[in-house]
Amino acid sequence: MSLSSKVLVVCASPRRDGNSSMLAEAAAEGASERGHEVEVVHLIDFVEGSLRDCRTCRNSSRECTIEDGYADLFINKVLLADAIIFATPLHYYGMTGRLKNFFDRIFCYTSDSAPNGAEHTSNLPGKQIGLLISCEESYVGANVALMGQFQEMTRYNRQSFVGVVVGVANSRGEIIRDPSDPLERARELGHRVMDTLVTDYRLDTDRSNRVWQE
Repeated sequence: MSLSSKVLVVCASPRRDGNSSMLAEAAAEGASERGHEVEVVHLIDFVEGSLRDCRTCRNSSRECTIEDGYADLFINKVLLADAIIFATPLHYYGMTGRLKNFFDRIFCYTSDSAPNGAEHTSNLPGKQIGLLISCEESYVGANVALMGQFQEMTRYNRQSFVGVVVGVANSRGEIIRDPSDPLERARELGHRVMDTLVTDYRLDTDRSNRVWQE
């Protein structure tokens, strides 16, 4: 682990002071305690527009013309991070619409028709990815679809999905009452985000019999 690793914590809640934000801040504290360079951002400051038809939306220089802060977030923060921890409330059994817009619009910057698309694509793999969820339901199945979506997105991007923390809460701030202590678990995820080993074997993967090498 390098002490100079960059950890980006992305809060996708429409509220700045809600339960998801508390999870995000806890994870940031954990990563900072480990010596990482940490930044917390709120999607409401960067993402306004949704994905359009790039064939009609790009300007003469083939750049995306959606006028918000997405380019700054993606190019100057996401692509430069070694690890990204996403915090989102569960909205209708999935991520927030703004977070889905964030992922949809990656295409605008990585496609063959985008300026520097190949360079942007080459900077996506290899990152450590964590997920924090605030959810009012304690039913464990409520978050399965969202976790599965992150699992597949990270595999597609050749990234490592290092962990999930779910906190049960709805009213602002009540996540501290969850007896499973999700804030401490979020802090621990941030603490070990760069150290977590993810093994994802295929039938023909070349590997030893040991997971933990001596």
